[in-house]
Amino acid sequence: MGLVVLASASGSPGVTTTALGVALVWHRPVVLVDADPVGGSALLAGYFQGTVSDDDAMVNLVLARRDGRLADVLPRALITVPGTHVSVLPGPKSHAQAGSLSELWAALAYELRGLEETGQDVIVDAGRLGMVHSPQGLIRAADLALLVSRTDLPALAAARQWAAEWTEAAQDGTGAGSVAALLVGPGRPYDASEVAKVLALPTLESVAWDPRSARVFSEGQKPPGSAWSQRDQLVRSYRAAAAAINQRLTGERLTMSSGGVR
Repeated sequence: MGLVVLASASGSPGVTTTALGVALVWHRPVVLVDADPVGGSALLAGYFQGTVSDDDAMVNLVLARRDGRLADVLPRALITVPGTHVSVLPGPKSHAQAGSLSELWAALAYELRGLEETGQDVIVDAGRLGMVHSPQGLIRAADLALLVSRTDLPALAAARQWAAEWTEAAQDGTGAGSVAALLVGPGRPYDASEVAKVLALPTLESVAWDPRSARVFSEGQKPPGSAWSQRDQLVRSYRAAAAAINQRLTGERLTMSSGGVR
């Protein structure tokens, strides 16, 4: 279906947790890319609880790009999430290491987009916008870029400038093909329609505010019961978000095939 990037304008709105949650309920095989320039891999430390090593995935990809072997090395850098159709590409180990990846992102985006031919989609956790060494090459290559935000005034004030910048880049062809907002905790205190007016950006979907359930994804806590995923409000909101993303991407493809221009 395509390449989807999630990023935030302020700290801790839940980008990593949301990206993982959406990936786990995705309708077909998906690669989850940790491109957060902060480094340290919240996925490996949190969801995997430090039990998995990335074997210097980013270093290996940088070297492979220089040698023209990126397409061959990429599949070997992926870590499969047991019992799912999700593969994870670990991100930089530190903020310092992220500085050496600026030339990798665009080349990696090209290879990631090619995974669609093998039946795989890609979801990217780009972390917080405005950081030094932010993965701009991945954001610009995205079919859909989602600005993840809470709904309080400080979060919306930070998100507003990025919403305007992303929209302009999408319109002039220098950014993602399409942009939208993905809210975490609607109604705390503003609802989706109010946020859409403030950001001048369509609100694609909302993710439930549920810190307890979120710990299953952010900290790797054991789910409370085998039927938890079927009744949990947060998981249901991830499914709704995944469905909305797919619907948006399908609509964009239909527009392009009927003569629209990215």
